[in-house]
Amino acid sequence: MSVLEDRIPMAEECSELTLDLMFEWLEKMPVPEGTKVEIVGGNIFTSPQRHTHWQIIFDIARQLSVKSPAKRLASDVRIDFPGRLNGFACDVAAMTDRSVQDAKGRWHYRDIEFVAEVISENTAANDYGPKKLTYALAEVPVYLIADPYEGECRVYTHPLNGDYTTETKLPFGEDLDLTGSPLGLVLRTGDFPRD
Repeated sequence: MSVLEDRIPMAEECSELTLDLMFEWLEKMPVPEGTKVEIVGGNIFTSPQRHTHWQIIFDIARQLSVKSPAKRLASDVRIDFPGRLNGFACDVAAMTDRSVQDAKGRWHYRDIEFVAEVISENTAANDYGPKKLTYALAEVPVYLIADPYEGECRVYTHPLNGDYTTETKLPFGEDLDLTGSPLGLVLRTGDFPRD
């Protein structure tokens, strides 16, 4: 049997591609442990998580836990976002007080008050492009991109009409004042490592 013959029946079995179906297929694939997998605009992206990446994620989550209980924080878990086939695995997401998981144990994007993504070389274009626009469309109040290659953070706030109206750029080492946001805290970047 050729590769083409094998794929035609699979395509014919499904009249409509859904995130659930795509993630079901991914669960059957041999994805190496420590690899982040997400679907952005119907395309599957994988990236290995480096130690630098994890240190920044952990530091952000640790600081957020001062204001947000751990049960309202998520990291690398599937959250479905608006748009065509957007199943993201945010590096860090903080949920509102009112948030509850659905019957499948998933968070709803409308309950997110903060998202952080740590840049990976292979997926940086997603974080600065389609994911940023999707987070704005979902009206996530604060979106932080930490870039260990450049040693800087970019913070996007005030989503309006599918984009953010405010962008703040600062180098690692400077404090990020989020006291005016739903988080109500100052995020310290002094311990963020560089690649």
